Amino acid sequence: MTLSLDLTGRVALVTGGARGIGRGISEVLMAAGATVVTCGRSEAEPPAGASHLTCDVRDADAVTALVDAIVARHGRLDIVVNNAGGAPYAMAADASPRLHDKIVGLNLMAALHVSQAANKVMQEQDGGGSIINISSVSALRPSPGTAAYGAAKAGTDSLTTSLAMEWGPKVRVNCIDVGLVRTGDTADHYGSDETVAAIERTIPAGRMGRIEEIGNVAAFLASDLATYVSGASVACHGGGEFPVFQYIVLNA
Repeated sequence: MTLSLDLTGRVALVTGGARGIGRGISEVLMAAGATVVTCGRSEAEPPAGASHLTCDVRDADAVTALVDAIVARHGRLDIVVNNAGGAPYAMAADASPRLHDKIVGLNLMAALHVSQAANKVMQEQDGGGSIINISSVSALRPSPGTAAYGAAKAGTDSLTTSLAMEWGPKVRVNCIDVGLVRTGDTADHYGSDETVAAIERTIPAGRMGRIEEIGNVAAFLASDLATYVSGASVACHGGGEFPVFQYIVLNA
């Protein structure tokens, strides 16, 4: 038996898909044959072959218009990757309520808005659809300095299981709990090459992930190879993170 990951003829929306991890996902989906639309709050240059629409995914009305525009242009919507997200470093005691609202809005509620709009289309079309939420290892462990982000991503993991149960069998919903990944912003987040190398030594895989590796998991979940996978959280983190006490012992 030959296994094939072929997304030819399928239309995909990748939120935040013009840069970073989202760009890697967009590129892999296109390599598998999908037609890809990226979106963001501002104009951006998507990967070659993709198109880009502006949309603030925290705005439910704007999201409805976005999905309507994609269906009007392409006739269907088969795959959604809720990738838009992120948060600045801010200790919970110091961050303003407005900042916390924005973080939760982008990292949890936006995924719900996009998923709701996509589900309405997918339920009515042959073949249904696949929704993939990009979550984080911050959902699985304490997230000091990004507490609201971690809580929102934990909510995303929970949301995934609930939507999978509500919307099956036509629509499959899964999430990817992403670990440390090298992007164009890696130096801004973690500092010098020496600091990044020290961090990478704590990862069992011996390095941070590559953006296309997250794309590979997303493409699998969107494909016919994963037709019995729904409500799942797939860990894509290179083996996880060492507890601090173990790291100290191993490097003593």
